[in-house]
Amino acid sequence: MSDPKQSKVVLDESQMPTHWYNLVADLPTPPAPHLHPGTRQPLVPADLEPLFPPGLIEQEASTERWIEIPTEVHDIYRLWRPSPFYRARRLEAALGTTAKIYYKYEGASPVGSHKTNSAVPQAYFNKIAGRTRLTTETGAGQWGSALAFATQVFGLTCDIWQVRSSYESKPYRHYLMETFGATAVASPSELTEAGRAIREQFPDTTGSLGMAISEAVEAAAKDPNASYSLGSVLNHVALHQTVIGQETLKQLELFDEGPADYLFACAGGGSNLAGISFPFIRENLEGRAATKIVACEPKAAPSLTEGEFKYDFGDTAHLTPLLKMYSLGPDFVPDPVHAGGLRYHGMAPLVSHCYHEKLIDAIAIGQLEAFEAGVVFARAEGIVPASESNHAIAGAIRQAKASTEAGESPVIVIGVSGSGQLDLPAYAEFLSGGMENS
Repeated sequence: MSDPKQSKVVLDESQMPTHWYNLVADLPTPPAPHLHPGTRQPLVPADLEPLFPPGLIEQEASTERWIEIPTEVHDIYRLWRPSPFYRARRLEAALGTTAKIYYKYEGASPVGSHKTNSAVPQAYFNKIAGRTRLTTETGAGQWGSALAFATQVFGLTCDIWQVRSSYESKPYRHYLMETFGATAVASPSELTEAGRAIREQFPDTTGSLGMAISEAVEAAAKDPNASYSLGSVLNHVALHQTVIGQETLKQLELFDEGPADYLFACAGGGSNLAGISFPFIRENLEGRAATKIVACEPKAAPSLTEGEFKYDFGDTAHLTPLLKMYSLGPDFVPDPVHAGGLRYHGMAPLVSHCYHEKLIDAIAIGQLEAFEAGVVFARAEGIVPASESNHAIAGAIRQAKASTEAGESPVIVIGVSGSGQLDLPAYAEFLSGGMENS
């Protein structure tokens, strides 16, 4: 039995996941295939070879349930995995709730977010394929920082297009990328045809992930030694992140808890939500649990709650494959909210499929509610959450209050995707009363 006052569980290295979990193997209905942007026919591996190495292409199309984590990747994971899992007793007290609240914290990684879980294997599979350069986009900068770290680990160069609004409002993010040896530029830029065309049409644009993706894809396609890396959305990225949910299930057991009643995670492109929730969806499908999984997206980019489930492009210039996803359209430019990592027009196809099949729920959270929740959490738990994570915390607080009013005591799990130490200017704006709602 666990200590009734226990507040933290940390697994030892022997309990780290040895395989990534592929939800596709267990879905009751198969997800729609990606389509070639020119022919509109299902993609074949050769279609992806200009952008991705063979190992990642194989994972993207895999229907195998378990995919072994390479030793070289596992060794780097040991720098921060397994990540800690906490009982939020002080938050419970601050809220006066009857709910039991837990959170999985991914902010202990080398760059302070969950993104490193996919950046390391992506850099590894490109390295063994002989690629020497990676290009990518980033919103708030967590993904760009993670890939900058991973590429220097494996001796690759890295060029990063960061959404202009975040590049300007979060300068420490691109300083971090540059510290790890990457080149970071504000998008849209003058370095690509796509960027120049967008700037000519929209000279004052704050940028979007769709625009930045166009630039990174174009740069990779023109360089035979380069690959494009994506920090969210695609199947192989969701796959890599499932180490989060696998650890969380083990850690709940160490707290002597049965299955969680609720799981809240922020969702922009979908990698964080997929990482923690896909192993929980497996538990639900196999009848061992009935966890209500809630995607918490920003009102500034509500792709699940207000988007259309359709085939759409992942980028503004229509260079990417067509993906079956909930989308607001590739030309949609969200308000420049501080949760830059959630400012994407579409949701990961696998996450979209799960939402369409009613395996998960979704809510949209405004910026002010998100930061109010983040401050409450920080003052109670001593961890300043990332702007993106605040949406999940806000959703969980809503549920905790509702459960208390109903006289219920559910188990609530929150995915806290990263640290907010580099988001402090956003917190200062909120605390000063200068922040606007989305």
